[in-house]
Amino acid sequence: MPLPLAIAVADLVGTMALGRAVAEPLFPGAVLALIGPLGAGKTHFVKAIAAGLGIPNTAIVSSPTFVLIHEYDARLPIYHFDAYRLATEAEFADLGPEEYFRGPGVSLVEWADRVPNCLPNEFLQVTIVPTGETTRRFEFLAHGERYETILHAMHL
Repeated sequence: MPLPLAIAVADLVGTMALGRAVAEPLFPGAVLALIGPLGAGKTHFVKAIAAGLGIPNTAIVSSPTFVLIHEYDARLPIYHFDAYRLATEAEFADLGPEEYFRGPGVSLVEWADRVPNCLPNEFLQVTIVPTGETTRRFEFLAHGERYETILHAMHL
């Protein structure tokens, strides 16, 4: 298994740049598993990826905590999941994520560590670690060759 790639960012501007870099090599059916504590910046990172996928006004991107999934039109459709309020993995499975995972878009799953058995065999794990008031460490772990390619293709 490859080692994680760790990238430190100083602020929201750095998060936006990183998200755009991640978005560039994404492909239809890509799944990103976002992990981190409350306030780590998972939704900000989704906004950054959305910007990289061509959404001009990322203010429309919000946490789907209460609706569980948001869909956005972009270069590749974005399927934004949130597993925070779910009590069981079965509740997540009831959303039909496998259809999204095999679809024409990119699936971004916040709180993916709560639904590990619902994720496909191959995905990109992104763990966000707050290291200060505005600083973050993003740890990327590729599960599968296509995701290793994403890490190599990111222009940082």
